[in-house]
Amino acid sequence: MRVVICVVALLAGGVARAAPELASSHVAVIDTDSGAEVFAKGADEPHAIASLTKLFVALLVRERHLALDAWTTIDDEDARAAAGGAGTRLLRGESFRNLDLLHAMLLVSDNRVPTALARSVGLSPAELVTGLGELAVRMGLAHTAFDDATGIRDNASTAREMALALRAALRDPVLARILRTRYARVTSLSEVVTIDYRSTVRPLWNRRYHILGGKTGHTEAAGYCVLVGVRIGERSFVIALLGAPTYDARFDDVDRLVAWLVARAT
Repeated sequence: MRVVICVVALLAGGVARAAPELASSHVAVIDTDSGAEVFAKGADEPHAIASLTKLFVALLVRERHLALDAWTTIDDEDARAAAGGAGTRLLRGESFRNLDLLHAMLLVSDNRVPTALARSVGLSPAELVTGLGELAVRMGLAHTAFDDATGIRDNASTAREMALALRAALRDPVLARILRTRYARVTSLSEVVTIDYRSTVRPLWNRRYHILGGKTGHTEAAGYCVLVGVRIGERSFVIALLGAPTYDARFDDVDRLVAWLVARAT
């Protein structure tokens, strides 16, 4: 497969560019405008996606016309849904603006948010999971399946389908703005809770390239995952990396792929 990629897909000005060596086990790079594949490695093999799941939650509640300025209270249902996942600073009994909850979910993957936002658009936890599956079908993502709305149970997709999901999110102006946000301060309605969130997407912070947005995820089964949209010259690309062995490896792979894309453009 790598030989085919080098000969067919890596031509720039008539010169073949060697494919980068990557640590991630499942990789897809697509042209944002055309959807054409630019690079693939195990791109169609299903793999756990961890908190990348929350990208679909965001797409679903936006599709159902989530009221961004409305307030939603974190309750016991949200705490149960988040059990077994990472810690949270969204306290039970406190109300937060829905736009702020989107920031908490997409910047740092807070597991209490999906069911809270679902409740705001009239969905129960079970209806939320069903809705995510139906959304994947509407998007034509045949290998994407959900057991829960957080990713704690390791929902599955492929690198190619996750690239398409980020592409769809970046076409939504609200989600695109959040996905490229580095820092957000969230305050509860009571003003008892104030939380400073910093995006876990490292390329947004190093500013080496023009990042259009991104999302990270990690569980033991999924490994370290990241989705990144990047603009290079007049073109933009979506990079999906699943199954990196370490925290740094996924971002090192982003660097290698961007360098390779730049080399192709010259």
